[in-house]
Amino acid sequence: MKDRYPSFLTPESKPFDPLEIAHQTEEIVSQKKARKYTHFSCQRFYGGISTGYTVGCCLRCVFCWVSWSRDFPFRAGKFYSPEQVSDKLISHAKKRKIQKLRISGGEPTLCPGHLIAVLDLIHETGYNFILETNGLLLGQDPGYVNKLKKYPNIHVRLSLKAATPEGFENRTGGKGEFFDLPLKALENLKKAGISFHVAAMTDPRLMPKKERSLMLRRMNSIGYRDFFEEEHCYPYSMTIKRLENAGFKLGTFP
Repeated sequence: MKDRYPSFLTPESKPFDPLEIAHQTEEIVSQKKARKYTHFSCQRFYGGISTGYTVGCCLRCVFCWVSWSRDFPFRAGKFYSPEQVSDKLISHAKKRKIQKLRISGGEPTLCPGHLIAVLDLIHETGYNFILETNGLLLGQDPGYVNKLKKYPNIHVRLSLKAATPEGFENRTGGKGEFFDLPLKALENLKKAGISFHVAAMTDPRLMPKKERSLMLRRMNSIGYRDFFEEEHCYPYSMTIKRLENAGFKLGTFP
């Protein structure tokens, strides 16, 4: 599998099926209900939040800030059971006296059995839980979204990657035909009545203004008019390396 598993993008990279990569990644980063994480810590985001950083993702976004654990999950992290994850998230939160927990890093919706088990454990603890996701699996499977409905303390940060097939392939490496799955996730979350907001890397050096306008129109057609978190590409060391590897010119991204 290592020979067939895509890492970071290069100009020679061929578009891949992100759902197939999701399946391959789950086989690497999960053991029964345990999943690989790199570390746990508290961060200043969301006004202070206790965070677990997962290993592995099904996209290869050129603007990603995550460590090489995203690209080479074979080598990174160690396995934690849902009980260990819950304990670590809550213990860090208690030390810092904060009320928010989060799973971030790679793609947290991979390994659904693990995620649901973690949510079950923290369900009635009084902590708010933020789930950050690229939305591919939530767009593909409405049933997955419905499983999240029973957790009133959950808030989803849905990260849209593109509004066109070309933009999706160029910036994530995934085949363009899958570009609308995150938008379907938006529809599914809205129908389910789950608390969420939308984020997108709309930095004009990466996303053309016409594509940003198209994204706004698509969200409006779905009936989403709430908070839209627009991201700017920050020059983290890993982001710079990924942009360079993909052939993007730093400072003047196409």
